[in-house]
Amino acid sequence: MTLALIIGSQGQDGRLLTETLTRRAVTVAGLSRQGLRFPDGQLGPPVDLADSQAVAELIRCTAPHVVYYLAAVHHASQDVALSNQSILWASSMSINATGPVNVLEALRQHRPQARFFYASSCLIFGPLAEPPQKETTCFRPECVYGISKTAGTHAVALYRKHYGLYAVSGILYNHESHLRPERFLSNKVVTAARRISQGKQEELVLADLSAQADWGYAPDFVEAMPAVLEASQPQDYIIATGTLHSVLDWVEEAFALAGLDWRRHVREDPSLGQRRRIALVGDTARIRAACDWRPTTSFTDMVRKMFEALGSAP
Repeated sequence: MTLALIIGSQGQDGRLLTETLTRRAVTVAGLSRQGLRFPDGQLGPPVDLADSQAVAELIRCTAPHVVYYLAAVHHASQDVALSNQSILWASSMSINATGPVNVLEALRQHRPQARFFYASSCLIFGPLAEPPQKETTCFRPECVYGISKTAGTHAVALYRKHYGLYAVSGILYNHESHLRPERFLSNKVVTAARRISQGKQEELVLADLSAQADWGYAPDFVEAMPAVLEASQPQDYIIATGTLHSVLDWVEEAFALAGLDWRRHVREDPSLGQRRRIALVGDTARIRAACDWRPTTSFTDMVRKMFEALGSAP
């Protein structure tokens, strides 16, 4: 029996990964803010990821074969949304950097044969990185989230190189599903299109319709996570689509599904955004070659699936 421990099991990726692994007959224990959900359904107490002894006990009591570290304080918009930057720095470094270090150290001492996946972010490259980014692209983060994720990514590489752990960072680009909170642009656009079509909302205001990103479908991306842990050698991987889409692409797709002319309902307000940076887009050559993984859901189908999921929601 293979036991997978998912740290951050109630976020979008954690929920999708739980479903994916369960379909593969992998036994899953999930840690969230509510506590540790054992495979038999029992709920244990929460675990402070910044407490090295508590994390060591977590690893001892679960004895996992694989660990997925998906917990995170994100995302970059919080850098300007929060007035108290010290709180943001402390929480980001605690969960995004200290937490994975504690797990890696516990694995080194108690489960050195286990395999470890860390959910890193394309924001480690920074907003001025030349496209497309590769695993060898220099890290130049310019936000708290990117800096803390860079620290976590470096920690994974250190434990892989110096202690021989099978530890991998998946450098994740934007990946969306209906499980995204509405504060994310993807769900904000799709939700607004449906609400406007129902007469529940009048307009959608966005900062920049021409802004671009590498957007993929989250269920595709979580399929990559176990795939990279099954590779013969541990190394870091970019998980992306390799294709850029604009905010306008989101708007056009979503409003067409709602039967609306987006021009009558969407307004730009540049004061809501920040200055334009080079769009981040990933080079997926390594993961395609080593793991035979590639996204299977098109951008259009992703938007459609998210739109349809809203219609089935209670």
